[in-house]
Amino acid sequence: MRRMTIAAALAAATTTAVQAADSVRIGFITTLTTPAAVIGRDMQDAVNLAVEHAGGRIAGKPIEIVFEDDGLKPELGRQKAEKLVRQDKVDIVAGFIWSNVLLAARKPVTDAGKFLISTNAGPSELAGKGCHANFFSMRGQNDMVPIALGEVLNRRGVRKLYVMAPNYSAGKDMAAGVEWTFKGEVVGRDFTKWGDDPQLDFSAELAKAKASGADAIFAFYPGRAAAFARQYQQAGISDSVKLYTVYTVDDIALPRLQEAKVDAVLGTELTDYWSPDLKTPENARFVADFRAKYGRTPSNYAAAAYDLIPYVKAALEQAGGDIGATDKVRAALEKADFASVRGRYQLGPNHFPIDTYYSLDVVAEPSGAWALRTREIALKGELDPYARHCKLTQ
Repeated sequence: MRRMTIAAALAAATTTAVQAADSVRIGFITTLTTPAAVIGRDMQDAVNLAVEHAGGRIAGKPIEIVFEDDGLKPELGRQKAEKLVRQDKVDIVAGFIWSNVLLAARKPVTDAGKFLISTNAGPSELAGKGCHANFFSMRGQNDMVPIALGEVLNRRGVRKLYVMAPNYSAGKDMAAGVEWTFKGEVVGRDFTKWGDDPQLDFSAELAKAKASGADAIFAFYPGRAAAFARQYQQAGISDSVKLYTVYTVDDIALPRLQEAKVDAVLGTELTDYWSPDLKTPENARFVADFRAKYGRTPSNYAAAAYDLIPYVKAALEQAGGDIGATDKVRAALEKADFASVRGRYQLGPNHFPIDTYYSLDVVAEPSGAWALRTREIALKGELDPYARHCKLTQ
């Protein structure tokens, strides 16, 4: 009986190893429960569409995606990363909406010698001294989108700014980013409770913003735009204190905001590296097919998640098709020679993209639907402020 048990275990292990060798296995960690699951669903749908567009294969091998839910909790994200590496034997761990979840999950992945690719979270800790040879980002470092917004604020003549963001690593990065380039006076800052039980009553903070004499509010509330924007409208300050956001009023939030008649978001402005109206052939196909397949416009989260598959496909095929050839695959990932929805871009020395960032207006289309429309380039080809501290290690 003992010999049979051992034999069965060896057979199971051999089967798992063969399966791993015969496919490209990608673990994808995102949020699939809690109200923030609307973001995770957009990312999951985009990955599945990208696999379909790739014909389901990379270098002749089938693509296997193992999705895991972090529940918005860093510790659960770390556990799921360990599972993906040890039990599911994935070649790459990717995904990650939240910077605190990514920071908790990184060590089990990089310690195992696996590639870790974030499609959204870009904490400063991983862009500077904590950078790693096997970590790559599909999005710019957290500070970069608000750094671009700071430039927009200067162009719009904003003199006094009130900053609002959740109290976790990305929230602090976003605040630091906008203050990096904004030339006016920051008259107040509020960092509110975050996590699976976040603060959703912003009335006190909005009253402070009104009393501060600010002529603009900078806000970062991913997945919580409806609660924040509704209270911004109810505060009756939209005529005197204009709203500027990042990762908040987006293509996920807009249909809900329109349905709730939160008219105060019309005419507000944001910055991002991507928009549905970006003019590239890959983006046109992505947006059209996403709308046809899922009946909605993809978000910026979806765009970066979609890019993951052509990115990995190009890198692995350029490296000869062997995911075990780590140095060759890493070199190909660094080259980033693939057809992105955003057009051609390059990676900085810390493996974060050097992107072009656009200012986007929230508008009502002729059809009546609310949408994002690109206005102008806000920032082009700038390295993030932490890259100079990066000395890549393995």
